[in-house]
Amino acid sequence: MERLWAPWRMEFIKGEKPEGCVFCDLLKEGKPDREGLVLHVTPLCAVIMNRYPYGHGHLLVMPRRHLARLRDLTREENAELAELMRQSVDVLSEAMEPQGFNLGLNLGKAAGAGIEDHLHWHVLPRWIGDVNFLTLVGEVRSIPEHLLVTYDQLRPIFEKLS
Repeated sequence: MERLWAPWRMEFIKGEKPEGCVFCDLLKEGKPDREGLVLHVTPLCAVIMNRYPYGHGHLLVMPRRHLARLRDLTREENAELAELMRQSVDVLSEAMEPQGFNLGLNLGKAAGAGIEDHLHWHVLPRWIGDVNFLTLVGEVRSIPEHLLVTYDQLRPIFEKLS
């Protein structure tokens, strides 16, 4: 019998769901935060780890300002987001040596947005064979490392960017 261990999921399943925007709450201090999985904060944007990742090293890049539509981004926010996505790929490349990346944005619930009122881009490192029988047959994802271990690996690399 196979066992998958993802203890952080139970906190979400049983825990109270916060009012308001979870991203705005995480970013209100304006600085990195291990408990909140906030890796890097710039004047206009931030990079956080996905607490419920699709795969190992799944990052979210977002504007600090609460907005849901692309057209509401300023040119400065848009430029900073693009730079943070590039830097996130570089950081993940250095730390994890992936063989590829998925970068994406889900606009609206119909497109798969879990949090649709605060824009955020997904940055996922990928490896050949990382989607295996668990995903294809069992509809299960296996994350090979605790989120805080990954945070502690990535944070110093992001810190060098400051």
